[in-house]
Amino acid sequence: MNILKDTSLESNPYLKINFDGGDLSSDAGLLLIKEFAEKIGLVKIVYQLFKTNDTATFRLHIDPENFLQMVYQTIAAYFEDDCSDELTVDPIFTAILGKPALASQPTISRFFNRMDDTTLKQFDQIEKLMRDIVYSIKAPEYMLFDLDSTLLNTYGNQEGEAFNYHYQAHGYHPLLCFDGITGDLLKLELRDGTHYCSNGADKFMEPLIKEFRTKHPSLPLYLRGDSGFASPELYEVCEDNACEYAIRLKQNSTLVALAEYKAEDLRQVTKHNMVDYAVTYGEFMYQAGTWSHPRRVVFKIEKPANQFLFVYTFIVTTMESEPYKVIRFYCGRGKMENFIKEGKDGFDFAAVSSKSKIVNANRLRLHGLAYNLFNWFRRLALAANMRKLRIDTVRLKLLKVAARAVRSARYMTFKLCSSCPYKKEFYETLQNIRGLQPQLE
Repeated sequence: MNILKDTSLESNPYLKINFDGGDLSSDAGLLLIKEFAEKIGLVKIVYQLFKTNDTATFRLHIDPENFLQMVYQTIAAYFEDDCSDELTVDPIFTAILGKPALASQPTISRFFNRMDDTTLKQFDQIEKLMRDIVYSIKAPEYMLFDLDSTLLNTYGNQEGEAFNYHYQAHGYHPLLCFDGITGDLLKLELRDGTHYCSNGADKFMEPLIKEFRTKHPSLPLYLRGDSGFASPELYEVCEDNACEYAIRLKQNSTLVALAEYKAEDLRQVTKHNMVDYAVTYGEFMYQAGTWSHPRRVVFKIEKPANQFLFVYTFIVTTMESEPYKVIRFYCGRGKMENFIKEGKDGFDFAAVSSKSKIVNANRLRLHGLAYNLFNWFRRLALAANMRKLRIDTVRLKLLKVAARAVRSARYMTFKLCSSCPYKKEFYETLQNIRGLQPQLE
């Protein structure tokens, strides 16, 4: 069937369709992402710092172009390498990348396969520089390190994949550290599936904590982690760098015995009313066998409604706040689950399909950078009434906007969908980007 020929619909013969609409794209909102990436210097930094170990003397599609192409594709939800073939001559993608055609799937796959430990270090450099630029626009009042791990499912014989007992599934078990206030992904490391949560957590966090302590010496630093990160090595890294922490401890008979004085108080309070909810807080000094010195432990004992058993929560901390405030501070780390979910569902952190672990580690870092670019965009530039929206909603409302490319002798004009209900937010976002004043040098 000729795709240019008008075809009438049987449901309504007065409606006709063809594929002669011109240069159209459904991703006009990416022009905002491109404008923002240029404004904060990301494009320039990628061109300056990113280079794979490539022995070829000539490439039609160079490494920085491939890098940025995959960042934009990830933000637009084109996660797979195969999507490159479908976007080859898309007018929006070719315009924001400044080239007549995008790199195809084989080119993108070869690009990822050239990545190694060197490119992982380049990601570190890029992320550090971008943090400095973003903080020059809006400096944090304090830094809250939320530390956690997750499972990235794997399929087949992939290097480093293994059965993880906690998740009862095969995969990788990466470490992640988010800013608990802004949701920025501060650090990300792919690990074998068999690694326990706290394995290497001290070495993972030490460079990051030292970076903030050196660059922002007066900035208050805090760290939260669940019981999987209860290791004396991590405590000492925090204590040596003036980073206060609140890390949960696994319940054991010794801790329960030390909290008995408050449990007895709770029994007295509830002996005539075992139906309603009741809670009490307390603290004590405690030194486990592997600790070099005693540390403060705060605890909460709850009697859930309609239950007869007590539930204990123990937190080891260097914070001096009252026990209930420390517990409340720790419980705030539940927001991190939303950050991880956004990364996995909205930016496909689980795109670890290569047989090579090092290639998968680089893929994960690129998707993590795409997550951060959008998070910075949302926080610093997005229209005010959209800043609490998740990536899927912002894509639907602001990024997935239809546009037609009209070329003249000097210009290319993108005519966006006239019926778009978010024109005001689009222009507000563009104006916010223009008003940013990042320190790029």
